[in-house]
Amino acid sequence: MKIRTNFPLQTLNSLNVSAVTDEIYFPCSVKELSEITRDKTNKAYILGEGTNTLFCQANAPLIIKPSLKGIEVSESEEYFHVSAACAESWHDFVLFCTNEGMYGLESLALIPGSVGAAPVQNIGAYGKEVGDFIERVTWFDFTQQKLVEFTKADCQFGYRNSVFKQLLNGKGVITHVHFLLPKVWQAVDSYQGLSDLTPPVTPQAIMAKVIQLRQAKLPTPKVLPNAGSFFKNPIVSQAIFQLLQQQYPTMPSYQQGNGEVKLAAGWMIEQAGLKGFRQNGVGVHEHQALVIINYDRKGGEDIVAFSRFVQEQVMNKFNIALVPEVRFITQHTELDNVNAGEQ
Repeated sequence: MKIRTNFPLQTLNSLNVSAVTDEIYFPCSVKELSEITRDKTNKAYILGEGTNTLFCQANAPLIIKPSLKGIEVSESEEYFHVSAACAESWHDFVLFCTNEGMYGLESLALIPGSVGAAPVQNIGAYGKEVGDFIERVTWFDFTQQKLVEFTKADCQFGYRNSVFKQLLNGKGVITHVHFLLPKVWQAVDSYQGLSDLTPPVTPQAIMAKVIQLRQAKLPTPKVLPNAGSFFKNPIVSQAIFQLLQQQYPTMPSYQQGNGEVKLAAGWMIEQAGLKGFRQNGVGVHEHQALVIINYDRKGGEDIVAFSRFVQEQVMNKFNIALVPEVRFITQHTELDNVNAGEQ
């Protein structure tokens, strides 16, 4: 197994934050995962492609960066069964499935990150979430030193959430994700941006449109360092939404199945006058207010401070608390993302 010491992490996080770890492990098999001792795993941070990670300090914790690769496909009468190893690129995996005639994931194209990170965050876009298509997840448990299978129900998927992000955070590694893709495909094209597709709507057309939309509004991290959507879209009660709607009749909203309402964090940031705003080398993107840019390659502390400023401005205007979607990592711990800006 490849192990490096005093390893710089600037190229391994899409915010381009400068940080150094004392040790980083690159296990490429379950056997190599089992070789990492408990005293190491107890204090390690599991790093995928670094597209949802903010190293808040100059010194980072011990890093485990799993490097397992491979895709396997089988099928039953109703489904394609597709298993992918954790280090596969998520976007490349979506392309593979769509090009092979296995549909369902096309709305999730161009989301940055790895396959193994997708269930942790329960990534979603354009009316779909990855949890909708997961049959089970294979997990290497550090305590038991063995593989454990999690059913879809075991994963406890929620909005940008899962058991791997909560109860099991730091206690193991997702090694493989197993998908069920239905052979009878149904288009989900009612979301803004997809509803104007010309019938008949195909999976390829949806994927092409999603890629076009994302490229148009989201900057490339290698050009402008960012972590995609920095904040979650807040979900509020119907009563709170009605109060806000009286003040802001044009406020975008998305009714949820349980009666709650999802609001658009980017719209609120823009209404707070922050679209294109910069402070100390960090700023809100000029075209997509949900994206924070590290313009001057500042350290993690500067980005934390700026994100807190954005939260304060939105709270002052709407009395709504924005919660970071990005994970805040210090030298010794991961901050609770609800209060991540309050170091």
